Amino acid sequence: MSSDEYQIEIPQSFMALYTDPGRLKPNAPREVVASRYELCEDMASMLTEPAKNMSFGLDHTETEVLMRCFQGLKVDAAAVTGDEAQWVIRRLAELLDWAQPNLADVE
Repeated sequence: MSSDEYQIEIPQSFMALYTDPGRLKPNAPREVVASRYELCEDMASMLTEPAKNMSFGLDHTETEVLMRCFQGLKVDAAAVTGDEAQWVIRRLAELLDWAQPNLADVE
């Protein structure tokens, strides 16, 4: 493992996706969790502009935009897991300073 991988700060909210209930250690190697985190963080960042455009240009509410993005992520299950898709949307809301959506009803 390179020293660069240790420099990646993985937030606890993401680590929780890879930690079984009642356990402290992730259920996957750190390299795997770090690469998945980078992918999900990149996705959230890349979605910020399209989400802003949907909100302003198409006159959708912030919640509608987040739900559309969530549905889009769920279409390609090979790209991200359901839990990762939820994390991406919550991170997207955070990056845009929008209210956190209720994703529990959408699964």
